[in-house]
Amino acid sequence: MTDIIPDAMLDSINVGEGPSARRIAVRSRPGQGPGLVWLGGFKSDMQGSKALALDAWARDHNRAMVRFDYSGHGESGGDFVDGTIGRWLEESVAVFERFCDGPQVLIGSSMGGWMALLLAREIKKRQGEQRANASLAGLVLIAPAPDFTEELMWKNFSSAVKKEIETKGVWMRPSDYGDGSPYPITRNLIEEGRNHLVLGSAIDLGCPVRILQGAQDPDVPWRHAFALTHRLPADDVVLTMIQDGDHRLSRPQDIARILAAVAEIG
Repeated sequence: MTDIIPDAMLDSINVGEGPSARRIAVRSRPGQGPGLVWLGGFKSDMQGSKALALDAWARDHNRAMVRFDYSGHGESGGDFVDGTIGRWLEESVAVFERFCDGPQVLIGSSMGGWMALLLAREIKKRQGEQRANASLAGLVLIAPAPDFTEELMWKNFSSAVKKEIETKGVWMRPSDYGDGSPYPITRNLIEEGRNHLVLGSAIDLGCPVRILQGAQDPDVPWRHAFALTHRLPADDVVLTMIQDGDHRLSRPQDIARILAAVAEIG
């Protein structure tokens, strides 16, 4: 007789108080550990192809998994224009504390790679203070974009764009993704992001890290992944360069590499 593996459950959690309160949509799957935690990218949601492939893998292997949408994304409440790295990190920490137990593999895509590093640092801090029920088993980072608001946005913006952000507080950036509609880049996103930069010093997480990077990525250059590896301890950090890979890394062969990296950690 085959045991029936339950499907992921839709839930929500309230984060913040007063005017900053928002409802965060969460899909959690019970199962064995180490659990998987999906951290999506900027303007992405938990129904993307990589997140769904990981959830299907978790289902087939009876592994626990948690995925959620940041505020202003997908099924969660809040407005995208109000989003900042600190705001989304607060939500990530709240989801982790509420839905995770035992060792966890953090899987971050693009901005989610930055979020995974920040969340991992917060988890390690809370473990030191004996305030955490869950722990780190490892990280899998897909085209990670730590510090992207500064290194990949602000430093590359033209003087005209910078002036518009500084004077108007927002610039509508053209997009090649989704429906192609422009999306807001706010002064608050840029300025608040400077409170969470990680590439200026060593990032000691004390767990295995696997990085997958496309050499043809137009959004996060492969040199950015190299800069990140230089900040991580040399032991048990593996960077896989996919020569014909783009930013999405959503092709079947890319997803197979992601799943293999997750399985390798635990």
